[in-house]
Order: sequence, then C-alpha cells, then structure tokens
Amino acid sequence: MKGTAVTDSNPYGTTPPDSGEPAAYPPPPAYEPPPAGEQLPAYPQTPTYPQAPGYAQAPTYPQAPGYAQAGGYPQAPGYGAGYGQPGYGYPAPHKTNVLSILALIAGITGFLWVLPVIGSIAGIVLGHISLNQLKTSGEKGRGMALTGLILGYVGLGLIVLFLILLFAVILPLAATSSRYS
Repeated sequence: MKGTAVTDSNPYGTTPPDSGEPAAYPPPPAYEPPPAGEQLPAYPQTPTYPQAPGYAQAPTYPQAPGYAQAGGYPQAPGYGAGYGQPGYGYPAPHKTNVLSILALIAGITGFLWVLPVIGSIAGIVLGHISLNQLKTSGEKGRGMALTGLILGYVGLGLIVLFLILLFAVILPLAATSSRYS
C-alpha cells in the first residue's frame, strides 16, 4: 500500500503526494500526565569524578579582617570595587528641577513685557512650587527658582505701579485737559 511505509526520514509513515504540495502530516500525540499517585521516572544523577592523580586542590587562604574578596583578589579599604564589579567612573550628575527652569522662563517673559501679567504670575507660582520641591528632592535649580520668583514679583510690581500711575495721574490729566479745550 502506497504512503504507509515508515522510514527514518519519515516517521509518520506517509509520503507526500505527487502534486508538489506539502503533505499534511497528522499531529504528534498529545501529552498525557501520569495517573495520580504514580511517580515520574527519575533521571540519573550526574556522576562525581575523583580527583585526577597528580593534581592537588587549589589552596584556600584565610580572609584577612577588613578585606572583601572581589574577583579573587583582596580589596584594599577605600579604593572602590575590585575587578569585575561596578564602582568606577563618574557619579551621575544631579537633575535640575523642571519647575525651576519654567519659573525662570516665566519670570523673564513677565519682566520683559512679552506676557506681562501671565508671565509674572506664572513665575511667582512656579517659583514657590519649585522651592518646595527642592527641599525634599535633592535636585538642583534653587538659583533659577529664586530668580524666576524675584523677576515675577518685580514684573508684577511694575504692572501694579503702571496701573496706579495710569489711573491716578494720566487719566485725570487727560480728562481735565479735554474739558477746557
């Protein structure tokens, strides 16, 4: 019967059809766990070999107090990590608080009359929030936060001073000069 011969190269006992298409082999049998209470077959243990004749075990030396083993060599105190361990290189730079940068930018825009009221108020608010965050986070940026805060207060003060000058001096003078003309 054609197609049922089992060979080494074809373990399922089928031959591909002559049409040139790949054969549809039956799926492999599903895994069935052993019945309850039956033990799985034990695998043989890895054999231990005796020491080869003529070779001695490597000597072990006692550890001196205050030294840590690092890569097989004693580590001197105060010299960083030993071979193959982290510890060398430059420390990571401190992060700068983002709100302190934003406070500085907002304070500058409020002081330069680009966005006078919004920039000054944003510089004040962001400066205070940034200073509170810097107390606990350990980030850098205190100078920028203070500069943004100071520029925000100065810009807001100039705006208030301009409005007082406008309403107290300039508008009454303009009103009186227009009455008599």
